[in-house]
Amino acid sequence: MNENNTDRWQLPDGVNELLPADAWWVEKLRRQIIDNSFLWGYELVMPPLIEYLDSLLTGTGETLDLQTFKIIDQHNGRTLGIRADMTPQVARMDAHALRSEYPNRFVYTGTVLRTRTDGAGSSRTPLQFGAELFGHPGPESDAEIIQLMLDNIVKAGVVDSDLLLDMGHVGVYRAMVNSAALDAESESHLFDAIVRGSQPDVKQILDDRQCEELFKAQIYALMELAGDYQDVLHRARQQLCESATQVHEALDNLQLIIEAVLSVFPKVSVHVDLAELRGYRYHTGTIFTLYDSEGCALARGGRYDAIGEEFGHARSATGFSGDLINLAHVCRWGSTTGPTASTKGIWVQTCDDAGLWRKIQALRSNGERVLKALPGSNMRAQDSNCDRRLVKVDDQWIVESID
Repeated sequence: MNENNTDRWQLPDGVNELLPADAWWVEKLRRQIIDNSFLWGYELVMPPLIEYLDSLLTGTGETLDLQTFKIIDQHNGRTLGIRADMTPQVARMDAHALRSEYPNRFVYTGTVLRTRTDGAGSSRTPLQFGAELFGHPGPESDAEIIQLMLDNIVKAGVVDSDLLLDMGHVGVYRAMVNSAALDAESESHLFDAIVRGSQPDVKQILDDRQCEELFKAQIYALMELAGDYQDVLHRARQQLCESATQVHEALDNLQLIIEAVLSVFPKVSVHVDLAELRGYRYHTGTIFTLYDSEGCALARGGRYDAIGEEFGHARSATGFSGDLINLAHVCRWGSTTGPTASTKGIWVQTCDDAGLWRKIQALRSNGERVLKALPGSNMRAQDSNCDRRLVKVDDQWIVESID
């Protein structure tokens, strides 16, 4: 026997599959998110699985280079990429295929493929869901996209009081660094040190570059500005009072967004961390991550203006995305609201009868699940999750319960 045969059933690390009960549960959530987003005015789009690499890595996609599988197109020899994130694709569709001067709202779901996992136990094949709003630069669109995210998560079954919205605004740090006129190398080292949360390294960099004392104080303050949003914004306005105008504009913008979100979801906890710089290279404003009570990230997003510039149509943009399979796991696999757990079927023995076929079609048209027995199989009605059966009484097919 070939020893390699014993490994044929194994999947690659970080690659997952869903069996019937879980697959139905995930599909139900997918449909629910799409339908709910449609009610908010978001149109469904379906980007392709592969694209030319230079298009796929445009804008926000540039940070995804190491996460993207590359293949060669046998038609023309050009390099293709298998999408690792759908946001750049939706941005391309907005800027090019659906070019408009008005705001566009899109919702999407689809599997993405990544070369590496994000951490222990994470998937390389997330089923991504998300929404993007293009063409509006104000805090109102940021608030809407966060409200939609929360509405989808709550309708999926997560209690709003168990949710923590962690927010930041890259505009605060960007304005502070721009006012200090650091060279590119110094700014890169400072950024890396702040992301790592290393205060000794930050101090060393600022001292070596002989930065002004005011700038040093502001950076040190920035690294401590994390916690309840009201307290953080209050301290930020005090400790950064001498900062550039753009810093205060960013703080005002963040407060407007938070207040708008809480006006709709008052039970959600809001945490602000002004030293959170995730996606700094492409985000231009507010950034956010939504966590459940166990600290699991359910979705994340932020503002990324001018995303369509490289497609010839610069657009303001804000959006969010998450992993639908991860969300389904948080909402408890196999919940009794899942289709396979709640939908019992009707069993019918194999029989060539025109009247039976019409009866089966009528039942299915009314949403009933009807299964026909197969010749030679020992499967019983109970084995197929059926609690009723079709029987012929006086030339009529009727449904009766199975004892």
